[in-house]
Amino acid sequence: MKVDYRSVDEYIQTFPKETQKKLLRIRKIIRDKAPGAVEGISYGMPAYKLKGKPLLYFGGFRNHIGFFATPSGHAAFAEELSGYKHGKGSVQFPLDKPVPYDLTGQIVEFRVQEILFKPEV
Repeated sequence: MKVDYRSVDEYIQTFPKETQKKLLRIRKIIRDKAPGAVEGISYGMPAYKLKGKPLLYFGGFRNHIGFFATPSGHAAFAEELSGYKHGKGSVQFPLDKPVPYDLTGQIVEFRVQEILFKPEV
């Protein structure tokens, strides 16, 4: 069933308390590392844009937290993410294991730099 969330707060509140804590910490990391990013909901999950361009998304699922930092964000950290189930632009952090918050922060910083300093074509 698709739900149209009005805010990231509303989205996060739909999860169990332990998952909420993890989602809130990821949200704080994004806000700290990308203070100019605009927060919203896209594709039914928290989404962030910087300078009008997609920065990243994250979302809670039954057994994991999905972190979507575009293909370039994941390619730059392929070695660090190799221990997690991942795709071209996504990674899954299992809920029964510690979330690599330092790594998520590094990925956010990378994406911010990529957007701010990538020449316009």
